[in-house]
Amino acid sequence: MKVVAALHGAHPGPVLRAPALRTALAAGGATALQVNVDDAAVAAALRFGPGTPITAVVSVWTPDPAAALHVLQEVDESVDAWLVEEREPIPPPVVPDGERADALANLAFLRRPAAMSPDVWRSDWLERHTQVAIDTQGTFGYVQNPVLEALTPGGADVAGIVEELFPMAGMSDPHAFYGSGGDDAELQRRLTVLMDSCARFGAADGLDLVPTSRYRFGL
Repeated sequence: MKVVAALHGAHPGPVLRAPALRTALAAGGATALQVNVDDAAVAAALRFGPGTPITAVVSVWTPDPAAALHVLQEVDESVDAWLVEEREPIPPPVVPDGERADALANLAFLRRPAAMSPDVWRSDWLERHTQVAIDTQGTFGYVQNPVLEALTPGGADVAGIVEELFPMAGMSDPHAFYGSGGDDAELQRRLTVLMDSCARFGAADGLDLVPTSRYRFGL
């Protein structure tokens, strides 16, 4: 099982990457940890959203979500967490344990419009929008996390969590972000197609976007 948690405290990176957290999670049965931190390396990137500002996102692979959540609440008592189903349309490159991935890793927290049923929303996102997102952006890693259950009250309105890896140049160069090869007309076409597709299932607004640095650890 995979747990995704959003933390809100200031400068959580050093604590989240320290051995003590990995030891505590492993004691509860966890087998892997991913830490995404909104840090100085991605300071120039765009961030927005209606929710409480997110400073880090932690993913834990564990047979005991409650134990993992307890450990994370010791780090940040305001943490929001979800049990998710992981899909990898574009598997991210493998990086040695503890090393920063050479990427702008954007996390988007999606909310389902009230007018769409859960089944219709999920199908439109996972079966239709996925290829549009791949075709219109310069991503080299794409992970979808449909929410199975909110583990905290604060996350009850989040229906899906997406992680997309972009070249670091994408923070300042839209052609790098959208993979448009310096062609302004192609950039505009890709942006229009993507935004129209996002609007169709409610992802054009009402989402939290968090730029991060990405780290993975085995436990």
